[in-house]
Amino acid sequence: MMDASNEQLANLLLQLYGKSDEAIFFFDRQGKVLSMNAAAEKILEKDVYEQMVAGSTKAICRTCKGYMSADEVQTCHACYMSEPHQDIGSFQVYFETKGRGVIPYSASIQTIDEATGVRVFMLRDLTDQYRTQDELNRKMMMKRVIKAQEDERKRLSRELHDGVAQEMLSSLVDLRVLKYMTIEEDVLQKVKQTEGSLMRLLDDIRHLSVELRPATLDDLGLEAAFRTHFKWIEKNYGLHVNFQATLETKRYENEIETVVYRVCQEAVFNALKYAEVDEVVVRLHEEAGYLHLFVADEGKGFRMQEMSPKGTGLGIYSMQERADLVNGEFKIRSEVGKGTVVLLKVPLKGGDET
Repeated sequence: MMDASNEQLANLLLQLYGKSDEAIFFFDRQGKVLSMNAAAEKILEKDVYEQMVAGSTKAICRTCKGYMSADEVQTCHACYMSEPHQDIGSFQVYFETKGRGVIPYSASIQTIDEATGVRVFMLRDLTDQYRTQDELNRKMMMKRVIKAQEDERKRLSRELHDGVAQEMLSSLVDLRVLKYMTIEEDVLQKVKQTEGSLMRLLDDIRHLSVELRPATLDDLGLEAAFRTHFKWIEKNYGLHVNFQATLETKRYENEIETVVYRVCQEAVFNALKYAEVDEVVVRLHEEAGYLHLFVADEGKGFRMQEMSPKGTGLGIYSMQERADLVNGEFKIRSEVGKGTVVLLKVPLKGGDET
């Protein structure tokens, strides 16, 4: 280790004291402020600063809103300043700051001169850490909610397909048998009507099962799920989906597949419902470690500055939230009379080639 002269050390300490982003206070054992750096002055209201300079031992109480103890989030019980001989390596404290309100700080208080009882009190702003933690907690909560939704959709989809649909199919078989028995004409007509009603209901149940969670998404992956879904849309609504996929990997992480499918599903649904078009273009491709989704129509469009086109506000918000869950980039471009483009770019951590 290189030795430094007392003068060099003193200069380094002065630079640390003067240029540090941490607020630094020096107190005597009575609680009087002996000195503070610029960062400390910056956070104090004028009257608190003046009281500290004037030597008031209670001035810090005007700005401190308590510290976090093992029992309470904010408390003044057994104040950290009440024991002049006690050193505390790290604790959390709340200060009323100039122009920013109450801010959480990570604090430490240490005696640096036993003879005089001088102590240094250092504060590090935790606002950014709290903001990051809150964002992380929000994302984790949203992930759990969406996963629970998808799991429940999968369960209901399976039950509808394997349970209700199979029972109805069995009933249809029984009805068809009746048609070949010797029965009155009016009864036969009623049987045929009932058969038709059950067929329509069976189609609705199968459709609902797919909408809840398509089995092809879990069994075969994105491309197969998209092709199945788009065929169904064209058959039932007449909307042609011009779909092309260029994928290097057959399967991706379950969360990525779910997000991309749901975003595309919502985008195509919005085009079907509001764009007034006969065709939608969907492109899905992998490039440079990213999975890209492109959905475009040449329909009515809407004004982007409003960001609340009729009936689609919640859908746009939902697509953005889902994209955030996989660290994806979501963009939407639209212009009245020129259509809408939805773009999703998702980073890949590696595919599961199964």
